Amino acid sequence: MTDWQFDVPTTGSKHLPPDSRYVEALSSQGYGFEVAIADLVDNSIDAGAKDVVIHFLRDDDRLVSLLVVDDGRGMDEEALDIAMTVGGRRSYDVGALGMFGTGLKSASLSHADAVTVVSTTKRTRAVGRRWLMEHARAGFQCDIVAPDFAQKLIDRYYDKPITWQGTVIRWDGVKDFPKVGGGGQTDRYLHRTINKLGLHLGLHLHRFLSRDTFNITIAVEDVRSGVVYLDYGVEPLDPFGYPVTGNGEYPRRFTADVRSVGSVHLQAHVWPAKSNLNEYKAVGTVIDRQGFYFYRNDRLVQAGGWNNYRQPEPNLSLARVAVDLPDDPGDVFRLTVKKSGVEASPEFTAALEQAADLEGRLFDQYLADADATYRTARKRSGTTRSEVIAPGKGIAPEVRHVIEEELPSVPYEEPISVIWKSLPQDVFFDLDREEHLIVLNQHYRTAILGGRRGGINDAPMIKSLMYLLLHKIFEYERAGAKQKDNLQLWQSILIAAARSELDRVADDVE
Repeated sequence: MTDWQFDVPTTGSKHLPPDSRYVEALSSQGYGFEVAIADLVDNSIDAGAKDVVIHFLRDDDRLVSLLVVDDGRGMDEEALDIAMTVGGRRSYDVGALGMFGTGLKSASLSHADAVTVVSTTKRTRAVGRRWLMEHARAGFQCDIVAPDFAQKLIDRYYDKPITWQGTVIRWDGVKDFPKVGGGGQTDRYLHRTINKLGLHLGLHLHRFLSRDTFNITIAVEDVRSGVVYLDYGVEPLDPFGYPVTGNGEYPRRFTADVRSVGSVHLQAHVWPAKSNLNEYKAVGTVIDRQGFYFYRNDRLVQAGGWNNYRQPEPNLSLARVAVDLPDDPGDVFRLTVKKSGVEASPEFTAALEQAADLEGRLFDQYLADADATYRTARKRSGTTRSEVIAPGKGIAPEVRHVIEEELPSVPYEEPISVIWKSLPQDVFFDLDREEHLIVLNQHYRTAILGGRRGGINDAPMIKSLMYLLLHKIFEYERAGAKQKDNLQLWQSILIAAARSELDRVADDVE
């Protein structure tokens, strides 16, 4: 029998500091824009801030900087150096949202070429540090901000919200900003981005925003004129904020006994069917929004998902379970660095099999009740809709979400995508049955978009109509005589309409 040695012998140790290229790995964590901003706001909350302002600065039609300003305790020079050190050693208060000491740096450098942090306390002058990506790569060289500039930046936000203490985080060279500002691109970008950012912050920080002592404002200011275009207060978006429960037996509290961490409480809810509230719709698709909502210190760190306990399905779209993570989660619950997901060990999923409420009702019964509530609501509508092949790429996500909510999907079928491609000018669309593609003629794209910039999810109206018109065709191996006649009819009418659009564009140019 082979003698296996479990203890590896060593002859000493050696200091191996990270290469400066580690900064590039740090900035490639896959932070979404909203997730990155939320990470910065977490720091503001940990600093005791009552007001946080997310400030987009524009110069006419060009976005120049993004700032996150708070009225928290602020930092002196020593504390700021620790905050700007990658993995800087610091002790977190009980209930703090920070964990790893990397969020400020990785979130910021994922989206900006430079991050400047300026801070002041009641007893110390304004100090500042700047990470410039170029300098960071050259050996973790962090710039010291000139004291007069640091004070000037603090003064700019005196009384909004900084009064005596606070912190300003400034991003420059933001990668997500439009490269060219003309044609209303900046306004469209701001409208889209601020809406998504407000929903994300409203959802993940809803417990804080529901308190009278905490506010987040998103503002847009022109740096030349000083005109504030927008001053938007973020509203809490409670994922359990339904006016009336979907099932009178719920909410119910179940308890899962997890050996490593003790009792884990599960607050199980059933949403009412067909809700149009943002609290229900804004979370994501039907599949995304069901499942566990994990909280750490009142901060939502995962919105939906069953964590390998079971597969998601439309019939469970009304089921949501609030779980407050234990103070010491051990290896049972592992939070991602971005605080946008939880990895639960098999020990937790196994404990769910025996989880029960005070009356002895098993957690599995809750899932059956949520399923029954969904099915009953469908029957009451008086119609049973046939399954369809789901929409895929090229159709705007918000449209896909509605289709998935309204129509049951054929399982295991590749979704139908819509793309633009060069086709003969007497053809408006083509079908690729094997690849599940609806192909639209690139020649008519500009006219249909009305001069707007195109993208993968552009022309949502025409693409949605084409999906509704053609999705049934993909359910058959080949078209019958009736279908072929319909396809020819639709082709002729759509070509006439597309050429009419081209003529209108030509008349406008003249």
